[in-house]
Amino acid sequence: MLGEHHYAVEVEWQGDRGTGTSGYRDYSRRHAVRSAGKLHEIAGSSDRTFHGDRERWNPEELLLAALSQCHMLSYLHVATNHGVVVVGYRDQAVGTLSEDGRGGGAFVSATLRPVVTVADASMAVLAQSLHAEAAEKCFIAASVAFPVGHEASVVVAG
Repeated sequence: MLGEHHYAVEVEWQGDRGTGTSGYRDYSRRHAVRSAGKLHEIAGSSDRTFHGDRERWNPEELLLAALSQCHMLSYLHVATNHGVVVVGYRDQAVGTLSEDGRGGGAFVSATLRPVVTVADASMAVLAQSLHAEAAEKCFIAASVAFPVGHEASVVVAG
C-alpha cells in the first residue's frame, strides 16, 4: 500500500454568457467538477464575494470539506485500531482566508470541530485523545501550508 497514488479530476467552465471573458463582470464563475466513475458532478463557482453563485460550492469550501473529511476518515481508522466504537461523527469546520491586497491571498487557518459519539462511556477519554493521532495521519492536513486546529468533543450514545 505504500507508494504514490494518483488522482484525476476534470473541471469544466460553464460560464460563457455569449461574450466570453470580455469583461470581469461579463462571465459567470460556474463550473463543474467531475471524476471518472463518480455518479455526480460537483456544481462549483467562486465565492459570492468574487462574483460567484452562492448556491454552488466554491474552492475554499471544498478545501475545508477535504480537511474535514480526511480527518474524519483518519479518525475512524485510528478509533477502530484502538478498539473505540464510534457510532456518530459530525464536524462543523471553519476556515479563514486572508486577502493579500494584490488580488490573491491564502488560507491562514482552519479549525475542525468534530463531535464524536462513542458507544460506551469507558471509551470517552481514549476517543478524545485519538484526534492527535488522526491529525498526524491526515494526508490533506499534511499537505497544506496553514495550521489546522482541532476543537473536538466526545459524547456517549444514549
